[in-house]
Amino acid sequence: MTAGMVAMLIICAIVGVGSLAGFYAGSRRTMDLEQWAVAGRGFGVVFVWLLMAGEIYTTFTFLGASGWAYSRGGPALYLIAYMPLAYAISFFILPPIWEIGRKYHLQTQPDFFQLRYGDKRLSALVALIGVIFIIPYLQLQLVGLGIIVEIASFDKIHRAPAMVGASILVAGFVLLSGVRGVAWVSVIKDFLLLFAALFIAFAIPHIYFGGFGPMFAQLAHAKPSHLVMPGATTNLGHSWYASSVLLSALGFFMWPQSFGASFTARNSDILRRNAIVLPIYNITLPLMFIVGYAALLVVPGLRDGDLSLLTVVRKTFPPWFLGIIGGAGALTAMVPASIQILTAATLLAKNLIRPVIAPGMNDTQVAVVAKTTVIFITTAAVISAVFSHTTLVSLLLLGYSGVTQFLPGVVLGLFWKKVATSGVFAGLVTGIAVVAIMGLSGHDPFVGVNAGFIALCCNCVVVIAVSKVFPSSPFSFNVDSATSSKKAALAAK
Repeated sequence: MTAGMVAMLIICAIVGVGSLAGFYAGSRRTMDLEQWAVAGRGFGVVFVWLLMAGEIYTTFTFLGASGWAYSRGGPALYLIAYMPLAYAISFFILPPIWEIGRKYHLQTQPDFFQLRYGDKRLSALVALIGVIFIIPYLQLQLVGLGIIVEIASFDKIHRAPAMVGASILVAGFVLLSGVRGVAWVSVIKDFLLLFAALFIAFAIPHIYFGGFGPMFAQLAHAKPSHLVMPGATTNLGHSWYASSVLLSALGFFMWPQSFGASFTARNSDILRRNAIVLPIYNITLPLMFIVGYAALLVVPGLRDGDLSLLTVVRKTFPPWFLGIIGGAGALTAMVPASIQILTAATLLAKNLIRPVIAPGMNDTQVAVVAKTTVIFITTAAVISAVFSHTTLVSLLLLGYSGVTQFLPGVVLGLFWKKVATSGVFAGLVTGIAVVAIMGLSGHDPFVGVNAGFIALCCNCVVVIAVSKVFPSSPFSFNVDSATSSKKAALAAK
């Protein structure tokens, strides 16, 4: 048996075990829209933590972080900075969002906009933008799966057929298991990811250099610019770093799947505890940077930095261990890909097709349509993945530039009674237009600043200005900070 066959058999076994766990979790419940999308709002601390960690620590963590450390150097450090800041923000905004979701039976992010602003056109626009910018994030996962299969098979299997096969498995998984199945697979995925990160980050520097100190000393001698800003780039300096950290932290829980995941919690206290413990998981990122820096010295000259982690593992360890690492990476792609497909399908069916095309649909029919659109969304992501050559982190930043434009509508909608529907609509259109113009014209970053952050600033100015000139607020939430978590927990029961 060849080395590639050994590695691929182990990867298939790990993916098979993970898939069976997810299918089993989903088979024990009737998958109506409430169960499929928000798991009946019954998750406790552990499952909310696993679900959110599964969405957050993905192929981008496993391959993208090491890939940018390999190819970009210093600018990759922004990845460490924004997550703890995002968790601090979530401590204050997710609990009131959960309370509103429980009280008004919200299931998606556009539901929030529809309730707060009373405009079907705005909620439909939010749904459309959400789907459009989920696609790059989903594409990221599929590209990661393709890389894993390509490297683990010792280049015998090209990434394109691997991505197609993986997408079929992920689509089937989503159709049968819903969000509950995703949370169960996260148990296996998180264990393997932590094991892989800890082991290879310590083992590779010691095998090749005798420790971290000698490795960084050699790196500083061979590639001194790689450890400072702007690293191996010319335009990703300190302004880009600061603006990217702010953009990503502010937009972290504006992703439709992360926003919707907050509705799965049993009570709002769970989300507060989750904000406190999630930063522990951030230890995996610097470990991935170490592997990327080591790979720069051990396997220099790779055409794609995203290949660095698996290439150095393949060079260093036996095929069976490559299979374990590849299996861990495959699950880190499958879990977020599943929740992203599920979320995008729900947005299309519930918040775009029903209000605009078929307003008479009931929830059962919406669930059927959502499951049908899974095929459409998966196909779009596969086509994008096959023909795109963008790095994994660049895909992530593209997605953030879009979804962060929801922030003014959410935060001002929670805490400012005078924010106007017209202001939020105008601000959202302005932000997306700025992102599109700068991105398509090749001006990202613009004068050293992340274009998505510039778009967010324009968005905020427009929302506030229009709301002052044309005040209108059809509905405002009574977000009372004094509402006790104990009362919320009793109500949830």
